[in-house]
Amino acid sequence: MLTWNVTYHTKPCQREAFYEALMALGVRENSLQEEGNVKYDYYFHAQDPDALLLVETWTQPAFQEAHCQTEIFAKLQALKVRFCEGVTIDKFND
Repeated sequence: MLTWNVTYHTKPCQREAFYEALMALGVRENSLQEEGNVKYDYYFHAQDPDALLLVETWTQPAFQEAHCQTEIFAKLQALKVRFCEGVTIDKFND
C-alpha cells in the first residue's frame, strides 16, 4: 500500500473555492474508480484556514503513477495554479 498525504496551501481565503472546484471537476469520484485506489478523501485543516489535506491510498505505486497520467489529473494541475501557493506531500509505504 502507498499512502500520500497531500497538503494544498491555498492562496488566502481560497480554500473553499478550491475545494468546490475539485468537487465540480469530479476529482474524488473519478479517482475512486481508478484501478488500485483504496482511499481519496479531503479534509479541512483545523488550524490553517488556507490548507486542504488530501489523503490518497493506492494498493501499488504503479496505480498511483498511472493516476498522475490521467486527464483529470492534468485538469487538477490547472486548478492548483489558480488556487494554490504550494503543496506539501508526505509519502508512506506499508
